Amino acid sequence: MPPIRIGQGYDVHAFGEGDHVMLGGVRVPHVQGVVAHSDGDVVLHALCDALLGALALGDIGVHFPPSDARWKGADSRVLLRHCRALVAERGYAVGNCDVTVVCERPKVGPHAEAMRACIAEDLGVAVDAVSVKATTSERMGFTGRGEGIAAMAVALLVAA
Repeated sequence: MPPIRIGQGYDVHAFGEGDHVMLGGVRVPHVQGVVAHSDGDVVLHALCDALLGALALGDIGVHFPPSDARWKGADSRVLLRHCRALVAERGYAVGNCDVTVVCERPKVGPHAEAMRACIAEDLGVAVDAVSVKATTSERMGFTGRGEGIAAMAVALLVAA
């Protein structure tokens, strides 16, 4: 078993009807929601993909397919905790993770610490092992035009 494994993930959702978005397990007020099968939390979905990728277990769609009614409207924190269990079952623990949210709005900064706390709780790590930051795409592309939101994540797994 290698002493470390690294995975990366990416997720994107279009904006749609609603009055908030879920980001990192936190309900963030916004003038729109997202179009998604689950709660559409791009932060947690990207992080799930990073964990699954580090283990070479496919992606979030393999484990939680949109064709499965059980995941309709699902809380993405449940998905993240499941991915953490897969990590532990294979003899690893999360060393640290880093997430970047890409959007013009909503503003992520005021909610970043709450997101870090939720993610740390679900992964069973200290808050200082979780980084959440944001950037814009300088008004270019779908995120820049305010059509949707994206997130990228990387996770380091260490042999437990």
